[in-house]
Amino acid sequence: MVTANPGATTVGWIGAGRMGAALVRRLLEAGYDVAVYNRTRAKAEELVAAGAVVAERPVDLAGRDVVFSMVSASADLEEVTSGEGGLFTDPAQAPKVLIDSSTVSAEASALVRAEAAKRGTALLAAPVSGNPKVVASGKLTLAASGPRAVFDEVQPLLDALGRGVTYVGEGEVARLVKIAHNVFLGVVIQSLAEITVLAEKGGVSREAFMAFLNASVMGSVFSQYKTPALVNLDFTPTFTMPLLRKDFDLGLAAARALEAPMPVASAAAQLVASAVGAGLVEQDFAVLIEEQARRSGLKLVSEDSDVTDGLAAGDA
Repeated sequence: MVTANPGATTVGWIGAGRMGAALVRRLLEAGYDVAVYNRTRAKAEELVAAGAVVAERPVDLAGRDVVFSMVSASADLEEVTSGEGGLFTDPAQAPKVLIDSSTVSAEASALVRAEAAKRGTALLAAPVSGNPKVVASGKLTLAASGPRAVFDEVQPLLDALGRGVTYVGEGEVARLVKIAHNVFLGVVIQSLAEITVLAEKGGVSREAFMAFLNASVMGSVFSQYKTPALVNLDFTPTFTMPLLRKDFDLGLAAARALEAPMPVASAAAQLVASAVGAGLVEQDFAVLIEEQARRSGLKLVSEDSDVTDGLAAGDA
């Protein structure tokens, strides 16, 4: 039994990249005792000033009540749990709950769930929607799957990470929810790139077009917070093209397995793969607008406009 409140629950965190670090800060601000492991130790040490403790290896977190993991790929999740110095390699102890917020395949998740069960650890799959700025604004959302009773116990801990967590069912179904979400993300940003370039070729500024779109019924939180990237060509990465390509691969594999045709997603996946092949691997995935402009014979320049991403305090 886990009593998820700051005074009673010790937390471990594996993976202090941009997203992981932002989420650790949320837990520290909520008063939780958090120890952090990251493959590059310096990134974990950046959290010490905020109150975190640094762990040398994932296994050093085995005595924590709840451990979160947020790593890049399926192989990384298997490595930090069952590899050398992994979380489940201490014969004497293991956490009560592992909450994995990585975007990995359902098959990899099921393997880790089985290893966790051998150690008496319950696994919740809890992938997230957002980026570090979304986390800082308190607007992160999560989907969770696994044993319902375990979810109910740790929900206060998950609630501390953002504005809402949705329990979507047993087993690995949260993985499918997140993969479907990210496929939609890729389709939407490609569509936004296409219509924005279309409007600009017809003589409409990107700022004016996005202002109209965001105020319409087709506007969204996503279109709003991608507005500065599309208007001012600021491609500081929040989510890179190789990661988006990976999620398209996972989504299309799931579609094949479930016999669910995805023609629009398939077309978008090819455009993303083409952009990666062209070397667009470090920039934010909104850089797809430059690829779309290139194919359209248009050279984009920043409009240097004072546009909001809608995430600052006080924004609607």
